[in-house]
Amino acid sequence: MSGPFDPEDLDPAEAQVPELDEKVRRALGHELDTEDDGTAALAASGEFVGADLDDPEFTEATADLDDQDDLLAGPTAMTLGGVEEILNLRWPETMIEPSLDRIVRLLEMVDNPERVYPVIQVAGTNGKTSTARMIDALLSRIGLRTGRFTSPHLQKVTERISIDSVPIDDRTYVDTYLELAPFIDLVDSASAADDGVDLSKFEILTAMAYAAFAYAPVEVAVVEVGMGGRWDSTNAVDAQVAVITPVGMDHTEYLGDDLESIAGEKAGIIKAGSTVVIGAQEPAAMEVILRQAVAHDASVARFDSEFSVIARDVAVGGQKLTIQGLGGVYPEIFLPLHGEHQAQNAAVALAAVEVFFGAGPGRQLDLTAVQDGFAAVASPGRLERVRTDPTVLIDAAHNPHGANALVVALADEFSFTKLICVFAAMADKDVRGMLEVLGDAFDDFVITTNSSPRSMPLEEIADLAREILGEEKVHTAEHMEGAIALAVDLAEESAIETGGGAGIVVTGSVVSAGDARNLAGRNPQ
Repeated sequence: MSGPFDPEDLDPAEAQVPELDEKVRRALGHELDTEDDGTAALAASGEFVGADLDDPEFTEATADLDDQDDLLAGPTAMTLGGVEEILNLRWPETMIEPSLDRIVRLLEMVDNPERVYPVIQVAGTNGKTSTARMIDALLSRIGLRTGRFTSPHLQKVTERISIDSVPIDDRTYVDTYLELAPFIDLVDSASAADDGVDLSKFEILTAMAYAAFAYAPVEVAVVEVGMGGRWDSTNAVDAQVAVITPVGMDHTEYLGDDLESIAGEKAGIIKAGSTVVIGAQEPAAMEVILRQAVAHDASVARFDSEFSVIARDVAVGGQKLTIQGLGGVYPEIFLPLHGEHQAQNAAVALAAVEVFFGAGPGRQLDLTAVQDGFAAVASPGRLERVRTDPTVLIDAAHNPHGANALVVALADEFSFTKLICVFAAMADKDVRGMLEVLGDAFDDFVITTNSSPRSMPLEEIADLAREILGEEKVHTAEHMEGAIALAVDLAEESAIETGGGAGIVVTGSVVSAGDARNLAGRNPQ
């Protein structure tokens, strides 16, 4: 590519369109020939063929697994909790060791399951999970069997790996890990011989997702990057559609302390000859992403340039949109999510699906399928209402950029007489920045802790809140359950005094949102 996006790049004769089965061709009017190279059948068999289990080298490298009889006695003995206990002993997913060698080696040993299906990869700072869920919903409604890998989870680790938009069950999660366990040990041994580190928890979860998708088998995988992009284990795939949602300041200790550096890491998912769908960006971030696209001869489609949101109206339970896509205008779209940022995420998701199918000028996706797909979207913990009277909303904002999107959405779409924030955040996040953004939007704050060991201690976060917000606005509670109960009391007192409706928002962390969902009795999604 010699410059920014040219609509001709999406001409179906030139676009890299995955092979589609009959039901999808009929739905979209494709007249493409398909061939079966046998990889789907191989994936469906669920058999690993990448290593000889009788090889002496394999036997020696996995000998220490014999010491784990209590945990690896067999499929009937292992539980989800047992797998999590094992994985939590590894390098945490909040850290990056800049190498793809370990994940690539592991995937090679199990015959590269990630090559069986096409991949849409999603990077960015905010909006990744919601965008991935929207892409998944659209692809499913059009007729494809989908796999989706997102992180972190809200309530249960199995949420991260979904087939046909449904989290895999505990047994599938455990069995997938047990299939990989001998090969994990091999990779650890090889890495140790080179003075390297063991596979991290996130690397193993990535491999589990790719393997589970091959077993299913899926027809397309939607993969959310964990952190950054360039060195994230998900980047072992060769995704021909790369999506980059808005880039902001986060994980600066690993990704860099300026927007350009962080954008460069996110743009590391761009592969040669791919198409990059770019969400709204600051100019500095956009410049870095475009330079990376040019360097890899990748086509680009940009929000508010090649695609956009034409109209947006608040509706009961969400919003109604008209989206200018790459293939034409898509009117009367109901999106059951709140906030302008979610409307922008929807436009990005639609453009990604259009690129996947080779849509372009005069070649539009089926409108009814698009409308139905968006109407079916769920994104738990994203301005999600879990109670009425008083209204309790949950939002997983965990950095200043996300907090600002929350504040804007509350002002645009809700009319509470009083707003109370239940706030718990991780100690390694920009807590000061979030509180500064949220401060003027809320009348009271109930400061607390969440269930993560990384949660900022109550005394420390409360002192910071008082410094920023003032003593009179800050209340405290030891734990989330007590904090929500206190917030409800404050809201009910306000309703008696003013006769109006107060609202409560639980935010500050994905873990905080998950804790609140658990307390509300919501099932993992």
